[in-house]
Amino acid sequence: MDQSHFVMPKRSKAASFLSDGYRLAGGSLVAFMVVWTIWSSFPPSPTPTPTLSVPAAAADSSPSAAADLGYQSPERNFYDDPKLSYAIGSAPVRRWDEKRREWLRQHPSFGAGSATRIVMVTGSQSEPCKNHMGDHLLLKLFKNKVDYCRRHGIDIFYNNALLHPKMFSFWAKTAAVRAAMLAHPEAEWIWWVDSDAAFTDMDFVPPLSRYKDFNMVVHGWPLLLEQRHTWTGINAGVFLLRNCQWALDFLDVWASMGPQSPDYAKWGKTLSSIFKDKIFPESDDQSGLIYLYLKEKEKWGNKIYVEGEYYFEGYWLEIVGNFDNITARYSELERNVAALRRRHAEKVSEGYARAWEEHLKGAGYGKGSWRRPFVTHFTGCQPCSGARNQMYSGESCFDAMMRALTFADNQVLRKYGFVHPDLQDPSTVNPLPFDYPA
Repeated sequence: MDQSHFVMPKRSKAASFLSDGYRLAGGSLVAFMVVWTIWSSFPPSPTPTPTLSVPAAAADSSPSAAADLGYQSPERNFYDDPKLSYAIGSAPVRRWDEKRREWLRQHPSFGAGSATRIVMVTGSQSEPCKNHMGDHLLLKLFKNKVDYCRRHGIDIFYNNALLHPKMFSFWAKTAAVRAAMLAHPEAEWIWWVDSDAAFTDMDFVPPLSRYKDFNMVVHGWPLLLEQRHTWTGINAGVFLLRNCQWALDFLDVWASMGPQSPDYAKWGKTLSSIFKDKIFPESDDQSGLIYLYLKEKEKWGNKIYVEGEYYFEGYWLEIVGNFDNITARYSELERNVAALRRRHAEKVSEGYARAWEEHLKGAGYGKGSWRRPFVTHFTGCQPCSGARNQMYSGESCFDAMMRALTFADNQVLRKYGFVHPDLQDPSTVNPLPFDYPA
């Protein structure tokens, strides 16, 4: 479910669902580069206070941590309502906050850690990829997400079914996220991550305490959004959505701009008239999200946190060339601090991450930092269809993905006593000697 899948409605719905057919990718990436150039002229965001303080809560959120997975309350709850529908565009769900609280009361073993519990949602199309390497790349990208989730006690739902017959392409995510909210009342947050995004810092966790007064978190540039109404000022490919009534209502309104709506063409004209750099006429999820953020501040925008202080999702082209330097800086720290290179069980990785954080305070965040980038997003590469942005060669996209995924996999394999010596060669590993890299 790649945010950059701008597939036009005339395509077969089954074929277009979550496919990589972003036929306008070239224009959009040009627009992004223009926006990036403009953004670079603004003063940088202040460096955030490091917030890797979720370990205890994350441990509580693990499916195996205290929660009784075999218990089903005999009391009636919202699941017993015959009118409840998981489908987006169906009858709205009302009193969801109350219903969630009641379900948690009926299932008390899920109470511990519920305030920070996350379910990740991602996915892809149901058919084989057209690109001969596409299914292999999607598998590796999914493995990357599973590795991150296992490390932090996060449940993950991988969807490759079209949950609404008309909400294909990038609009499909809204239906999947809504269904996940109802399927997981134990989770406070639903975390959507596009299929072509990779976690490249396996230790970092989103600073949820920063978002306590917000119901949605997206990556973007708040100042740029306010001063220059641009449709690339937010990226809708990765977002956190609180599992609450506000979010269900927001999804209904957001989805009403999509292709299943009789107002789809009207919304296309409205969004194109507001965002002058929007280079195609159809209504898309990203422009719709920015419209609600800017134009309906009191109801929606004031509850959306636009995160620009770290790579909540980062543009791959500015990231992948830094992996060797980042690796060297981390290795230097390990050579100087014995505690950082001590071997440990994967289950206690979050405690180890806290120790690292004390030594990363001067690394910075985002562009120019030598800290590992949190999420690297391969916008425009289209790994499944191969219909990549013409700004890039197939080799540059493939090589960059391999480097990013191997860079991340090294952080995983380290806990198992191995490492890839070459980021461009994911098939070769070497065993690590004791006290490496002293």
